[in-house]
Amino acid sequence: MRDNQNFIDYIRLFCKSGKGGAGARHFLRNKLTSKGGPDGGDGGRGGHIILKGNQQLWTLLHLRYHKNILAPDGEGGSKNQCTGKDGHDIIIEVPLGTVAKDELSGEKDVEILTHGQEFIWLKGGRGGLGNSNFATPTKQTPDYAQPGESGYEAHKILELKILADLGIIGLPNAGKSTLLSVISNAKPKIANYPFTTLTPQLGMVAYKNNTSFSVADIPGIIEGAAEGKGLGTRFLRHIERNAALMFLIAADSPNIDQEFKLLVTELKQYNSHLIQKNYLVVISKFDLVNFDKKKLNLKPSFIKKHNPIFISAASNFEIESLKDKMFLTIHKNQESI
Repeated sequence: MRDNQNFIDYIRLFCKSGKGGAGARHFLRNKLTSKGGPDGGDGGRGGHIILKGNQQLWTLLHLRYHKNILAPDGEGGSKNQCTGKDGHDIIIEVPLGTVAKDELSGEKDVEILTHGQEFIWLKGGRGGLGNSNFATPTKQTPDYAQPGESGYEAHKILELKILADLGIIGLPNAGKSTLLSVISNAKPKIANYPFTTLTPQLGMVAYKNNTSFSVADIPGIIEGAAEGKGLGTRFLRHIERNAALMFLIAADSPNIDQEFKLLVTELKQYNSHLIQKNYLVVISKFDLVNFDKKKLNLKPSFIKKHNPIFISAASNFEIESLKDKMFLTIHKNQESI
């Protein structure tokens, strides 16, 4: 797994596109022509600032020390109707799942979802027209040209939402990291204390017939997370990109039913659309109750509605069956929680 100390999912940038070059005010002069007509060329366009999706990236770390993005100006036009060079476009490569916003308005500019997708974030200013454009039969020697248009500047936000087929959510210390390390190629930090995972972890699960699917371990949610408590909403946004959800609850939880309701409530308060995803409920650390369902005190109505799966990542109990259920949940028709 990648070094998650380098996981950056939020960047604030100051962006400024290039100014257009000025049109030239010039008249043809050479040894054969002493008073020729206007031949001033147009100015070049200012440089754009462009976002581009790159599936090889997984973090915004590469932008941490580039907070000011300034595109070059276009060149001015010149004689002989020569157009000035366009300003060089600045291309910002971002991971798939990146949302670009305007900081002042808070409005979303674009979501980058596919490899190679490009979006002109800030357009460069148009180049001014040279005086050759303004000649008419009645005004054959226009003595003016247009200045280039100014570029645009703004404070912008890049916010990464991890793209994964299934997101694992649960309270701190529910066993999410352990499970992810067992079913996938991810190597998250594992310890017996809350908030071991401070950044989302992403792993690929190898499945049957050379298929695979991606799973994200979302850092622990606590009561009040949607209001900013604990790790707050910092990582709840990553759940928006998951096609399906896994609610992971430890077998030694004081009240499994209540814990499930808490998780659903936090998702609903953050974004009501999240509870419309396909989901499965998994009871982890089943070995802690000696694989005895009677010790869990689960209501028959809870079992009937959610059909929980009982696993132990430590002993590999029912892990292969869990993979089957995960694959089916990702690909079945949508249903609400």
